[in-house]
Amino acid sequence: MPQKKLSGIEVAQHNTRGSCWIIVHGNVYDVTDFLDDHPGGSKIILKYAGKDATQEYDPIHPPDAITTNLPPEKHLGPVEPDTVEKVEIVITDDEKARQERMSNRPPLDEILNLHDFEAIAKQVMTDKAWAYYSSAADDEITNRENHAAYHRIWFRPKILIDVTEVDWSTTILGHKSSMPIYITATALGKLGHPDGELTLTRAAAKNGVIQMIPTLASCSFDEIVSAAEPGQVQFLQLYVNKDRAITQRIVQHAEEQGIKGLFITVDAPQLGRREKDMRMKFTDEDPSEVKQAGTGSVDRSQGAARAISSFIDPGLKWADLDWFKSITKMPLILKGVQRWEDALKAYDLGLAGVVLSNHGGRQLDFARSGIEVLVEVVSKFKEIRGITFPNEKFQLFVDGGVRRATDVLKAVALGATAVGIGRPFLYAFSAYGTEGADKALKILNDEFEMNMRLLGAPTIKDVTPDMVDISNISSHIAAIPGDRLYDSNYESMQHAKLREVKSKM
Repeated sequence: MPQKKLSGIEVAQHNTRGSCWIIVHGNVYDVTDFLDDHPGGSKIILKYAGKDATQEYDPIHPPDAITTNLPPEKHLGPVEPDTVEKVEIVITDDEKARQERMSNRPPLDEILNLHDFEAIAKQVMTDKAWAYYSSAADDEITNRENHAAYHRIWFRPKILIDVTEVDWSTTILGHKSSMPIYITATALGKLGHPDGELTLTRAAAKNGVIQMIPTLASCSFDEIVSAAEPGQVQFLQLYVNKDRAITQRIVQHAEEQGIKGLFITVDAPQLGRREKDMRMKFTDEDPSEVKQAGTGSVDRSQGAARAISSFIDPGLKWADLDWFKSITKMPLILKGVQRWEDALKAYDLGLAGVVLSNHGGRQLDFARSGIEVLVEVVSKFKEIRGITFPNEKFQLFVDGGVRRATDVLKAVALGATAVGIGRPFLYAFSAYGTEGADKALKILNDEFEMNMRLLGAPTIKDVTPDMVDISNISSHIAAIPGDRLYDSNYESMQHAKLREVKSKM
């Protein structure tokens, strides 16, 4: 029997801490008992008490978050739309200035590389979105090292090879990809663009690459899957919930929906201190809302990252992998492996592969780059077991710091099946939407074509270990805090800039 519609006037009366109702997507919810458990703090909910909170809710929650986390008796029913008190949206001077900068973006044909997207995104994104996307752990040494490590690998190109036709397509876990890359999982897509992760789904389909769907997407899992083209391959990144029943439901639903690989994140038993994001949280919150960690209440001061991830199980262990094998037939890949011993253990347990990753430098500062760990893993597998890469039985992936096709080709030469790219696509769609993500993939595609020819490699299988010099891969020189990750690497490079507005006389 349909629920009776509630009047907005009635909803508006429940606007206190003692009785707090909110409206999301036309439905009324009693969140009174949830106020102190809300990871983002009670203040933001109370701001919308008795009102429509959809606009605040959408950028940082998948559509089904509230229905999933609130018990059914707190779902009070639909609201009569014409009776709802309208929340006055005040456009601040800062936001007006940001919108003006957005209107002054250079046209897409002036974007020449992935660095350009980052330069423009920094100028046109909201402060909160930029802080969340760009932040990394502690002094951000590992974040810079992820990219710098590729600069310690040099090419040894072959000459006089017929490269009239070059082919850089490959297969990832048995599925075709136009390039040896995939769009790796990144959270909260709607912070950067209203369409969120759907921009990546569309761009991936258009360019024939695989998208990894994040657990913490702004769009719902079903929205992202439904947006895929027929036959489009998608993977799922999984944060393991303390409640295994929830995890089982997510995994099995993903398998039913045709997901082709489960990437279990294993480097986040606790989220790192991403101080840029944390400072933004301090700015946004009233000091009275900040609680001390470890007192049983949620720590409000830790920024967006921790606010959305309190469910992650710090007790995840090797023995749990047998349980995963029992609930799904999807290939299992461990995402966040950082030493050869763990990669070998994953191999011995019959997993499909590992992602050599430090979470984009967002977890343990001074963790080594994925590309350096790749060199170690390949060497040890050959030394101990006589196993060589690439290997169809057990595939190696790398992510973190990739900004050029040359970075990818270095990883492929060293034995990686493919490389995950994350932040550059966030910056691309934050600045230009789906067209930006599409342009980013086309830039990489063009770079692959040129560099395959210059390397003397007609196919991706011809990109071999003898084409790279890795003698300096372990020479660590920590960049000083406060430098600029990419500007310092390319001091003479002029990034794309906003257009100058000519004054009207």
